[in-house]
Amino acid sequence: MKVARFSHGESISFGIVDEEEHDLVVLKGDPMFAGYDPTGERVPLGEAKLLAPVIPRSKIVAVGRNYRAHAAEFGNEVPDAPLLFFKPNTSVIGPGEAIVLPPQSERVEFEGELAVVIGRITRNVSEAAALDAVFGYTIANDVTARDLQRADGQWARAKGFDTFCPLGPVIETEFDPAASSISTSVNGERAQQAPFTDLVHSIPAIIAYAAAAFTLLPGDVILTGTPAGVGPIVDGDTVEVTVQGLGTLSNPVRAAG
Repeated sequence: MKVARFSHGESISFGIVDEEEHDLVVLKGDPMFAGYDPTGERVPLGEAKLLAPVIPRSKIVAVGRNYRAHAAEFGNEVPDAPLLFFKPNTSVIGPGEAIVLPPQSERVEFEGELAVVIGRITRNVSEAAALDAVFGYTIANDVTARDLQRADGQWARAKGFDTFCPLGPVIETEFDPAASSISTSVNGERAQQAPFTDLVHSIPAIIAYAAAAFTLLPGDVILTGTPAGVGPIVDGDTVEVTVQGLGTLSNPVRAAG
């Protein structure tokens, strides 16, 4: 099922998307913690503003160079193990919110990705059991200040600016990545496209590898890597990341100030 976090009037709520009725079945709380208990209220989708479906309480774990073609386009080798880094939860924005270009950077780039939302406390899990930790899946854009990434020699600042992690539009709890693919477009021009079967390190492998180093908590988000075709974005652009079965995450790009 598709779970949304949304605002309607002055309230922020969680709901289940009823695609046939084009509305949201409002829930009493965050289903990750409170279950799927409806209030009895329904909100038309057209009257709701979809927000980032999850704000990680702890961390965003991202994976670098997890598609061979993307590693190759930068002249990099594919690492033998998942290459992990963090993005702060303050980088998260929702659908339709602006990616703000920081004045410190002269080259900001998009990176469309599949995001995994962790649903339970997870530590030292096997690959065979790793998917039991997953609450669902959503779409992400791992926005990157490429010039700062190269200058700094590590990725915290380049990946961590406010607005550099758009998430949404919903979390799908019943999703098979092996049967799906991702594409990214800028101003309607397709730049990225790949099936998730092209991932070098699988989602269970990533979860197990990360959880062997640090505890994953409910609401943590894992970004699984981006395909080849990343490129720059400038003021006035619109970036759309589409995943079959999850929908489209669309964000405008704006200069700071």
